[in-house]
Amino acid sequence: MNRSDRQINHPGRKLILQYINYHCAAATPPSKGGETFSILSCQKTKLKLTAIGWGVPRKGLNVFRFLIILSLLFFQTQVSAQKKQVTFREVSKQTKIDFKYTIGDFSYVNILESSGSGITVFDYNNDNLMDIFMMNGTYIEGVSDPDGKVFKDTPDALYKNNGDGTFTDVTKASGINDRYWSMAAAAVDYDSDGDQDLYLLNYGPNLFCRNNGDGTFTDITESLGLRGPDKLNGFVKWSIGAVFWDYNLDGRLDVMVGNFLAFDPAYVSAAGPGIMPHPSEYRGQASMLYEQLPDGTFKDVTEKAGLYYPDSKCMGLTIYDFDDDGDIDIFQANDHHFNFLFRNDNGVFSEVAVASGVAANSKGIGSGSMHGTIGDVDGDGLIDILVTDLEYGALYRKLGNGIFEDISEKSGIAGHMSGKGSWGAVLFDYDNDGDLDIIAANGTAEELILQYPLLLENDGKGHFKNAGQELGEYFKTKRSGRGLAVVDYDNDGDIDVIISHVDKQATTAVLRNDGGNSNHWLGLTLKGQNGPASAISAKVTVTAGEMKQVLINQWATGYLSSNDPRLHIGLGKNKKIDLLGIKWSDGTIEIYKNIDADRYITILQGTGILVK
Repeated sequence: MNRSDRQINHPGRKLILQYINYHCAAATPPSKGGETFSILSCQKTKLKLTAIGWGVPRKGLNVFRFLIILSLLFFQTQVSAQKKQVTFREVSKQTKIDFKYTIGDFSYVNILESSGSGITVFDYNNDNLMDIFMMNGTYIEGVSDPDGKVFKDTPDALYKNNGDGTFTDVTKASGINDRYWSMAAAAVDYDSDGDQDLYLLNYGPNLFCRNNGDGTFTDITESLGLRGPDKLNGFVKWSIGAVFWDYNLDGRLDVMVGNFLAFDPAYVSAAGPGIMPHPSEYRGQASMLYEQLPDGTFKDVTEKAGLYYPDSKCMGLTIYDFDDDGDIDIFQANDHHFNFLFRNDNGVFSEVAVASGVAANSKGIGSGSMHGTIGDVDGDGLIDILVTDLEYGALYRKLGNGIFEDISEKSGIAGHMSGKGSWGAVLFDYDNDGDLDIIAANGTAEELILQYPLLLENDGKGHFKNAGQELGEYFKTKRSGRGLAVVDYDNDGDIDVIISHVDKQATTAVLRNDGGNSNHWLGLTLKGQNGPASAISAKVTVTAGEMKQVLINQWATGYLSSNDPRLHIGLGKNKKIDLLGIKWSDGTIEIYKNIDADRYITILQGTGILVK
């Protein structure tokens, strides 16, 4: 039992509220004038009531007792029922997503093997069903142990959504034939022809696959100029992700590729043979910005744009207009190096992370940051940044004027994440109540120590409690998770979860959300007038009854992973959105009113709402 005492003073008699609760936090009840009373209660049927100087006739006391008991028990029942509404069921077998990750051999001994790979969600065949692309490792001569040759040329996997809760592996039929060690993939309609292309980011050459519109893809990497250099800082280029956006506002999509570190397979750790070297023992590799030219090819403009940092160790890139000045900025999460925040000023970037408060955690330490996922965690209308790492993470709350404060301790996430080793994580509204919760895949790095995954529930004010073990068996099982993506794969209005693992099972977990759609919701796809350039990182404001939300149209915010590209808006008990505003990335603003909930819609810039 949890015991809480509250005391309220009034001009008249004194009130003492004593609640003895069983899993129920008491709220201060209404009080009039100078009443004083004391309540002792618990969840079951035992409840004792005493009066201290009450102005209540003794005859009415029994009736009042009964009403108090009834209301408290009803409240407790409602709370319990609400907790039981949502369940995450592990349904990988039912969905037929049978993907198993490989590290290229049978022993877990180097940083490449420990890093895992990601998950990309996109609709590759335009049937309004979200498909899943899974990246894989492979045997590499000189990196993998000799007995790992059985894993040579291990393929990635494209799973087509059948619309009935199952998926079909269509990798061979799709023509995607990447045999490098794949870390991540960015899905985007780079040529504005109406279908989603796929850019694979590898340890080794990157691969760009153009969607032919018939369910197949063609490798056009060389013609675009997006293969990347063979080596950076003397060793094989190691790309970990990419983000597409229009950095210079010329109407064309550009791309920044995040590169990690200069991995030397022959290096022996200073800690001794048999010990996996720490990331700090390697040099970094520069991330690279490619500008799209009028002919559709790409040119390296990293140095010109002020983004050349050859010894950084990028683990994740997140883009949005953090200072609200009309152009899109970059947050770069770095491993054992201060993070970067690149402020965009007319296509030239300045690094301002230290001045903005997002370079290090609350202790002033540049920890092993994995990535930044963005959202308004406390409902103040400002976009915050959640960063996972192997310590206890950082939650940078935006204060305004481009300044952030790490509230990881104040919010409760530091206590929940401490010692877990968090990798992929997402801010998402699992129960559609209008605030952003956190899900995180956990597991240590240098040694294969399994950890419980986390699902942290937001109280609506940016404080989090661990609710996972109440919501599904998966959260009671220790795994070693890496990539994580959220997606409403069954289009039922609540958000499901897919997680990859590097443990001995190496299986993919598919967590189906059952019950999250008991609250109302809206799914929103934004399409720019001339392609995706003006839609990516657009700001959306929502008013529904008393509820107000601010969201960013950006889905590439997970560790090595990309989420459902549709904005998901939890609406609680509101059956419609009263007002929806869009600030497109090109600066134009549109307002929509009275939008019915519980459906997926598309808004085409300058045209209006298209209902799917």
